[in-house]
Amino acid sequence: MFKKYKSAELVKPGGLDLKDRLVGVQRVTKVTKGGRAFGFSAIVVVGDEAGVVGQGLGKSKDVASAIAKAVEDAKKNLVRIPIIKGTLPHEQKGKYGGARVNIIPAAPGTGVIAGGAVRTVLEAVGVHDVLSKSQGSSNPHNVVKATFDALLQLRDANAIAQDRGISLEQVFNA
Repeated sequence: MFKKYKSAELVKPGGLDLKDRLVGVQRVTKVTKGGRAFGFSAIVVVGDEAGVVGQGLGKSKDVASAIAKAVEDAKKNLVRIPIIKGTLPHEQKGKYGGARVNIIPAAPGTGVIAGGAVRTVLEAVGVHDVLSKSQGSSNPHNVVKATFDALLQLRDANAIAQDRGISLEQVFNA
């Protein structure tokens, strides 16, 4: 899932204090000749509120097991996101399907200015001050994945200096 991102650092769930947040539960229906078969799909975001976050999807005939499956799936997809002083290193856009998300760092005390699925993901990461705008599709699945797309493209100054083979001072003074 995260292979196209150079800076994506996968994290093992062992030893982390992960909190799970339910983004949404959808009732899905399969129509067969015997009638309608109802099921549920749940999307969950887990994070330690210190830069580690993951998202997962679970499907089942009942809500509780769909959520449990989603949490297990999310723990398999944990990544580390760079956070600097409670906000992001730089502005970033992400997209997935018809959803577009723009996340912008903010001054201390601003809070998380985001709606719905974007807010859930940013709070799970541990970002305290951020502005965001979600455009296009409001489908929670696509909005969560678009937010992850934006977060996984973030790079801190140390990573940029290492990629360019220069010192940290040269990154800012170049």
